[in-house]
Amino acid sequence: MPQSDASPTLFLYSTTISDVGTVRSNNQDSSFAGEHLVAICDGMGGHAGGDTASTIAIRSLAHIERDDVRSNVRTVSSMMETSVMAAHDAIVGKAKRERKLAGMGTTVTAVTLVGGYWILAHIGDSRAYLLRDGTLTRMTTDHSYVQHLIDTGRITAAEARNHPQRNVVMRVLGDFDIDPHPDIAICAAHPADRWLLCSDGLDGVLEDSTIQETLTQCADQGECAQRLVSMALKAGSTDNVTAVIGDATLALDADAFDLPHQTPLIGGAAAASLEAIADIINEPVASAPNLRHDNDSPAQRAAALAQNPDTETQLAEPRVAQPSAMREKTSDEGETNTGEIPVVQKRDGRLSADPNDPEVAKAMRRERVQEQQASRSRRMRRRIVVLIGVLVLLAAVLGSSFAAWRWSQSKYYLGEANGVVSIYQGVNTNLFGYPLSHKVENTSIKISQLPQSWRDQLAQGIAVDSLSEAHSHAQLIEREAKSLPESSTDGSSNGSNGTNGAKSGSSASPSASASPSGQSSPSSSAKSASSATSPSPSSPASSSKGAK
Repeated sequence: MPQSDASPTLFLYSTTISDVGTVRSNNQDSSFAGEHLVAICDGMGGHAGGDTASTIAIRSLAHIERDDVRSNVRTVSSMMETSVMAAHDAIVGKAKRERKLAGMGTTVTAVTLVGGYWILAHIGDSRAYLLRDGTLTRMTTDHSYVQHLIDTGRITAAEARNHPQRNVVMRVLGDFDIDPHPDIAICAAHPADRWLLCSDGLDGVLEDSTIQETLTQCADQGECAQRLVSMALKAGSTDNVTAVIGDATLALDADAFDLPHQTPLIGGAAAASLEAIADIINEPVASAPNLRHDNDSPAQRAAALAQNPDTETQLAEPRVAQPSAMREKTSDEGETNTGEIPVVQKRDGRLSADPNDPEVAKAMRRERVQEQQASRSRRMRRRIVVLIGVLVLLAAVLGSSFAAWRWSQSKYYLGEANGVVSIYQGVNTNLFGYPLSHKVENTSIKISQLPQSWRDQLAQGIAVDSLSEAHSHAQLIEREAKSLPESSTDGSSNGSNGTNGAKSGSSASPSASASPSGQSSPSSSAKSASSATSPSPSSPASSSKGAK
């Protein structure tokens, strides 16, 4: 097997066109046209399965576009086979997880250019043709039932076109009990080699001679692909129709093309997964150009435009997807402009990124206008977000303040006002300078009648849980206030009586004392008796207290 580590001398330039056709409701074909890889996958398995299977196969092969083209030919050929087998496993696994996809499958025909050699991987009935020096060669063998009949001599190639089982395939990728290994072929690449990869919607209705004539006469590959697909539809194809054309040219001639660096094109069902494929190859990818439908009269063109006024704009602007790293960077910077010249499809179907092209210049101006509009929209959104944030914060502050006020109004406390004990509703504090209490009523209890300890507590506020509890507490203070003066007065009187009694006893004691001889003196006794029975005019209070 050939090996090459030298720099390639050939450059692959490719394009693809895929159309749903005139009968099918959805496109189950998928195609890839890049600088290193071209591929066609024809899905099968009903409305929900064929497009999924062909998309999985394209995504499994796409990494080959990213890998170094100077790689060893043996390594890349093994990589091609491994990628096809990985697609098979992914299709089978998805069909098992989602039973509605049971029975889905896809063909795969892919070609890559590595170190001056073509590597071809093939399974199914999609075809690869190689046009070299004016001669068209079919490079693949259909893995179909009618091809088996042809190989065994049971029918001719002409009879196979109308055979009732012409759509039965013997080998495909998918949820089938058949061999999924692809055929691998390697051949030397020549300058001016032209590849055509197509689904059976094209080769099933066009003769090989017609295909050869078109590939030979139409040098522009974009126009050639458009013409082949249109011819197949006009020939009565009832299937999806897809064509991929890849041209080999010397790298020195690459500047002759409109795009020095080709953006890979994704056609058919896989175009719905542009972002995923862009992430796989880590570079931008674009949806394939649409098929131009030629209208026979000005009235038909006007009718088509009336049905979809944006058709012309859509054709002029194929969708481009950036890899996730670029998308995240663009999102972080808030910019919609990638800084690249837009890729537009000209009215003749060709892609161009020449800034001197009037259509490209128009697209650039349109992007600038869109960028300005997006910038204004972002500024307006930021202002709205700030305003909403302020309103939310204000609402939160007001809500919390109202909640605090409502809670405070369920509380009461006793305080002082105008020299009397008063009952307040709320709590004895304020919120942002606003008091959270108000006076409910005054009592008749004077602050001056209370001891200092009560006054200190009332100055701070005596908190209670309800108005009735506040009334009860006020009554308690009032009772104690009334009892305090009487207790104080009684204590003072009892102290005076004790003192006077002591004095009386003291004054009586000398009169009753014995004489030195031990006998009582009559005069002393008389005086004592007289003193005890006759109050002294000079001290009535003392006599009165002594009598008591």
